[in-house]
Order: sequence, then C-alpha cells, then structure tokens
Amino acid sequence: MSDTTAIAAGIARLTAPNPSAMTDRGTNTYLVGTDTITIVDPGPASDAHLAAILAVLRGRRVGHIVVTHAHRDHSALAPALSRVTGAPVCGHSGPRICPAMARAVRRGLTGGGEGIDPDHRIDVALVDGGSVGTGDAELSVIHTPGHLGDHICLAREGVCLTGDHVMGWSSTLVSPPEGCMACHVASLHRLAVRDWSLLLPGHGDAVTDPAARLAALIAHRASREAAIRAEIARAPATPAAIARTLYADTPAALHGAATRNVLAHLIALENAGNATSDGPPGPDTPYRAP
Repeated sequence: MSDTTAIAAGIARLTAPNPSAMTDRGTNTYLVGTDTITIVDPGPASDAHLAAILAVLRGRRVGHIVVTHAHRDHSALAPALSRVTGAPVCGHSGPRICPAMARAVRRGLTGGGEGIDPDHRIDVALVDGGSVGTGDAELSVIHTPGHLGDHICLAREGVCLTGDHVMGWSSTLVSPPEGCMACHVASLHRLAVRDWSLLLPGHGDAVTDPAARLAALIAHRASREAAIRAEIARAPATPAAIARTLYADTPAALHGAATRNVLAHLIALENAGNATSDGPPGPDTPYRAP
C-alpha cells in the first residue's frame, strides 16, 4: 500500500509499493497544489498506487501529470492516471541520449537502457525555463540531463522536485548511453547555484540541507573521477575491473550498476582528453591514461 505524507505546504508525497535496491522504499509521487493539482511522477504501473493517488485527490481536479524522466518506475502509471483524470501527460521533449553519448553509440557503445519506458508518450512538451500547472500548483521547469537526456527538475519557490537527479538516499545511476556523466555533473552545478530550502527526490526522504547535499554529490563525483584516473594511470584497466576495485564494499547485486557508472566517468574523461581506449566504449574495453 502507498504511504501518504504532507511534505511541504501544498505538497503531498505518496511512496509507491515498489521497493528495491535501486528505488529505496519506492518511487515518490508528489501532488502539488490545493485545488487544481499537478501530479509529478505517477510511478510504476500499480493498481494499488493508482487507487492511493485517487484517494488522496478526494475528487479534486488534476490539471497536469508531469513525468521527470522516461523510466518505468516514474512514468508507467501515467497513461492510466491520465485516462481516469483527463489530465495531459507532460514531460521534456528532448532526446534521451545526449550528443556525446550518441557519438559513443556510433563508436560501438552497447548496453544501458535500464528501466527505460518504451511506451512513454507526452501530450504536452515542456521546455527549460518554462512552467507547468496553474496557481499554487505551478512549477518551473529545469532541464537537468545526466541520469537521462530528457530528465527535468521542477521548482516552486525554494522547493525543488528533483526526480532521480538528486536522491535522498544514494547517488544517481548514470548508465551510458542514456546517462551522461558530464551532463549529470553540469546539472548538479546548475542546481547548486540556486538557494533551495528543500529538495524532494524521486526516491528517499526530503533533503532539508540542499546546499550541503548538492556539494556532497559534486564532491563525490570529483572523488570518483580522481580515483578512476589514478587506476588507469597505473595500468590500462577495464570499467568492470575498476568497479571491482572501487566498489569492493558494494553488494554484488549492484556491481553491474557500478560498472556503468565507471564507464560513464571514463567516456567523459576520454571526451575531455584525459583517457583513451583500445576499442568501442564498453565494460570490458581497456582504458588508459593519455
């Protein structure tokens, strides 16, 4: 059963019943507004979660349904919720793969695609700097590619709904080609220059010290990059081998995700001239210092 929490003025949070190693307790769905509601990230395809959302609405009108990015645990319930409420599904209309990752695909990059919703469709295209919703349900759109090329965050005054860009319990999976580490870090810096009072992530608890959390995530990515550069400076190494070293304390079930994160760092390093590879980008391709 979905849990419901009043998380901030005019914002309620429901956590979908899809706990896992990648989703923490489940996907957070947010209902923004007091009269006409904007729903952010409907969540996975779940009859129980749909019923929970409708119960919290208590007959109030839904003006818009916004999906922060096209992963099934955030988007799959959108069509059913749209049919029931009559509200359009909104999201960013840009490509899910950034130009740098498109080049990597042309070089032979394979894999990725974890959790992508192939059936996701939007009725209303949102653009960076635009807005969605009305009254106290209005949200400003911030395009934050990195976890996915079409990822957006949504702002209302000092509150930012961050989807999977900033999570309350873990760093974010960045899996090429849909994920781009250079884009992800740039998007973190973009959020960090704003004065936020609260971050509401797609998974995990609310972040009550946004500046510290964003600084910690930026520092984490810089530290991980430095460690990867040190590994390839010693000897050529594959992303899989580097992940086994750097994520030695991570449960084995997450080593695949760890390898994709390392690969994302290495592609970014190679694009910046700080690494070189002996073949197409992939988990078993050796990388070395230039």
